[in-house]
Amino acid sequence: MERLRIEGTFSGLFMKHIRRIGAEGLRILIPPRGAEEHFQTPQRSPFVIDDLIADGAILEVASREADKPPLEFSFHNFVLSDVGRNGPASFRARLSNPEPPGEITTTGKFGPWNQDDVGKTGVSGEYWFQQADLGVFRGIAGVLSSSGKFSGVLDRIEVEGLTDTPRFTVTSSSHQVQLRTQFHAVVNGGNGDTFLQKVAATCWKTTVLAEGSVSGTPGQSGKTASIELGAKGGRIQDILLLFSRSERAPMSGIVGFHAKVSIPPGKRPFLEKVELQGDFGIDAGSFTKSDTQEGVNHLSEGALGEEDHHKPGKEEDDDPATVLSDLKGHVALRDGTARFSNLSFGVPGALAQLQGTYNLLTEKIDMRGTLTTDSRPSSATQGIKALMLKVLDPFFKKKHVGYVVPVKIAGTYDHPSFGLDLSDRDDKKPHKKNMRVPRFLREANTGQTGH
Repeated sequence: MERLRIEGTFSGLFMKHIRRIGAEGLRILIPPRGAEEHFQTPQRSPFVIDDLIADGAILEVASREADKPPLEFSFHNFVLSDVGRNGPASFRARLSNPEPPGEITTTGKFGPWNQDDVGKTGVSGEYWFQQADLGVFRGIAGVLSSSGKFSGVLDRIEVEGLTDTPRFTVTSSSHQVQLRTQFHAVVNGGNGDTFLQKVAATCWKTTVLAEGSVSGTPGQSGKTASIELGAKGGRIQDILLLFSRSERAPMSGIVGFHAKVSIPPGKRPFLEKVELQGDFGIDAGSFTKSDTQEGVNHLSEGALGEEDHHKPGKEEDDDPATVLSDLKGHVALRDGTARFSNLSFGVPGALAQLQGTYNLLTEKIDMRGTLTTDSRPSSATQGIKALMLKVLDPFFKKKHVGYVVPVKIAGTYDHPSFGLDLSDRDDKKPHKKNMRVPRFLREANTGQTGH
């Protein structure tokens, strides 16, 4: 402290009452939890202080990592009132928050100080957080504002509040979205661990519910985020736009999902270290890009044996009979690669069942499975096309529900391709993948190349 000023009255000295104390240039350092320094709480002072003013004070919280600088909170204004009375003291403060950088205004009550267990010292109040720059966190950007109230003891502070980020952005995307959240959390004021008991996040017309924690592990630097996410009756396009580079979301439809996400500490890029396990379902799905939707339409038309599906004036993209139905599956994400299992979807006349991988880093797709049709493919057409389909009938295994066609989706996110999977993955058997498949067969059964 650079300077201490004490103001009072002559009679107040005898009554142990001080009107005001001003602390100029005050700097407080809190050592890392578990450090060798030990502070013994002094006996309670008999003096009562009306106002303790420490404008310009700096509070530093040391990190457990030796090479990491301490978090620094700069107080523009700080007033602590009714210090030393039997009840709690009142406080008013305006300060700069270090991470994310922004301005906090808060009022409330603190104490009385529990000298036997500091963590049991009471605290309550309200806060307003403005101009919080989310760009300090890798992978996202935006300016957040938040307000709420808190109460409890230092080791367990319950916080309820709202946040609003008008231009929230995932940096790999080209879209800005207004992201609003309503939350209830428990914060450990001693180590900063946060437990999310309920979070409702809304973007456009979709709300995602979440719960979990952002906490440290003994013996490990940094904190791990472990969060469960879920949504019902949302729109898949609202979620995809958060991560999409293109102007429009690649798909639309009604989505429901449940997932567990873990983000460990460390300097690895976000997509490499995030881990996810989840199940999802999308109904009434359709694709935004015309050639992508056309590929899905071909799956249906090839299965149903419809002819002349390129007649002028036919609006395929808006035809409700050609949208995907009941798209569902399980996904596991690790080291930047999403592995899909039990992935299935339906189109009129056919059911597709797939499994495989999608690499989020290279955007490479490798999905293989089967397309089960309601009718025999070669019976759906005439002429030379029917003849060629009959030649390939040995590749179709008949079941009581129809015919099973091996299919694959390969390529990349920007240039995927749909096709018959004529390869044999058993190295002991001759490969058929070099067999030429006529273009009309690709179109009739699997659709054209598209997103």
